[in-house]
Amino acid sequence: MSISLSPGDFWVASGHHLCDLDEAGRLRATPDLWRAFLARPELLPPEEACDAERALHARLLEDPLGAADAAPLADPDARENWQVFLSFRDRVAAEPTLEAAWLKLFRGDVGGIPPIFLQMLTHLVARAAMEGEGDAFTLRAAECLFRTQRVAITQGATLLADEEIVDARHADGDLGPLGRMLTEAGAPPREVELDVLSEETAPLYRGRSDAHDFALDIAENRPGQHGMARALERFIRHMLGEACTIRPVPVIEDRNWTWHVGLDAEATRIANALWDGRKVKQADLARILWLGVLEFEDATRVLPRVKGRPVYLALAMDVANKVRLKPQNLATGLPLIEAGKAA
Repeated sequence: MSISLSPGDFWVASGHHLCDLDEAGRLRATPDLWRAFLARPELLPPEEACDAERALHARLLEDPLGAADAAPLADPDARENWQVFLSFRDRVAAEPTLEAAWLKLFRGDVGGIPPIFLQMLTHLVARAAMEGEGDAFTLRAAECLFRTQRVAITQGATLLADEEIVDARHADGDLGPLGRMLTEAGAPPREVELDVLSEETAPLYRGRSDAHDFALDIAENRPGQHGMARALERFIRHMLGEACTIRPVPVIEDRNWTWHVGLDAEATRIANALWDGRKVKQADLARILWLGVLEFEDATRVLPRVKGRPVYLALAMDVANKVRLKPQNLATGLPLIEAGKAA
């Protein structure tokens, strides 16, 4: 059946309402979803486009999954762009659900696929994973699955703010002190004008969810720290079919540390160095923003050498104070005996 919009809906811009659901609550692309892809600026024929490109775009709008050939296009760059899109479309459409396509893409080869298409796909499956979630902190944390964040550490808070929104406000001169701090690392805030999600502002989240304009505090014992854990739990359950519990921790103190997953490239680098027993600079350790301990409910699904042992998760910022969470690391890096069950 089709997903319908409701007054309390969130992340409407994901396009989830343009999908159908299977019995397990996973997404099936409809022609209207592909039309939304075709409406992207990257695929709209420019003024100088040849007649063949305009005809191709019109034909796909009419039948998004129909046969299409980019070979007749005069511009070689346009021809290549359309071949990339059509290949992406065909790879996604070959799978029974968007979740299955997401897993197959990231467990295989995403080389050559434009990041915007992968972001749109991740946005969709993350939205499906959060269906029914009522906690605004969990939903805001889940935005990190598909949107880059800027980091500001100040007065005991570890604040994440959406990079695109920060950059847009900077360009408009409407940044506010916190926003300026997020773009100019180390600049002290005079007054926080960017809204930080709190118990008081949480009821406003759904109505503003597509604006991505709430900052999230993930410092120790803050609701955002626990929201990150719940978001990851839900994503793993939905995408891999694996129930788990994740508990935020301030540090890893485990002589029998067996397995870890870095949730981004920087965290992976730092955690690998620690696990190998190499000396890690204090400046690198300070980049780690969030740590979690994951335990699977079904121990029979876990690799024998990890059975009964915690799995550590780490999230870090890079040298530019950015967080680029890579949810695909959960699909490829968890110690499971076989691939996830999404279908």
